[in-house]
Amino acid sequence: MVSRTGFGAMSLDCPKIQNLGDQAEQQVCAMVRKAYIAGMNIFDVSHTKPLCEKRLGAALSGIRENVVICSKSDAQCVSDFRRDLDESLLNLDTGWIDIYMLDGLNQVPTDKSPDRLYNELYRCKEQGVIRFTGFVTEDTDLAREAVLSGLYDVVQFPFNMLTDKSTEDVVRLCAERQVGCIASQPMCKGLITSAPLALGFFLQYDNVSPVWGVQDLEELDNIIYLNNHPPRIDEQFLSDIAQQRALFE
Repeated sequence: MVSRTGFGAMSLDCPKIQNLGDQAEQQVCAMVRKAYIAGMNIFDVSHTKPLCEKRLGAALSGIRENVVICSKSDAQCVSDFRRDLDESLLNLDTGWIDIYMLDGLNQVPTDKSPDRLYNELYRCKEQGVIRFTGFVTEDTDLAREAVLSGLYDVVQFPFNMLTDKSTEDVVRLCAERQVGCIASQPMCKGLITSAPLALGFFLQYDNVSPVWGVQDLEELDNIIYLNNHPPRIDEQFLSDIAQQRALFE
């Protein structure tokens, strides 16, 4: 089981952290451990951010078996994919990655695709190097296609209170097909300014794990507080969401 709130580790190389100099790794470790103690057990990162992978791996030392690590590769061929996976394993200092995902592709690889990317992904699952397969996209149609293929354990795509009904339909399809659903961009790249509304929105979806990018302890404290004191989902809350959506229609 994964926590309802995930830790987005793609910002562990952001300017706020880099500006700490020699204290950067210590700050990352403090953030990751605080998130873990607060109940977060899913940590999302990418091979495209090797420093973030390395910092996350170091911070999870000693508690690795208690958490779910997600990483991803944007490789276009089998040889590059295998290289990315091997480097991710090394960066994260682990013998396996819980969810490894294909990312940034303009089509959904299948077991019949000539590039053999999915076949290699599944072979790594059979070997135990990864535990679950995943597909990452910002295209709702591709996300739906990945779910319907029946080949992927997890699909990750942008989902928040400003996304349209077609995206919500994919979320519900994930629930119907028992495919894991990871929501990226829960704050819609900064367009959503109310964290209580943004987090409360996800309480309506039991099958979704949003990953929240964290840049400092203050941000993390706010996420933890809201996770422990979620807003009440009532008519006023739904009205507030509707008003926010109307601003961007």
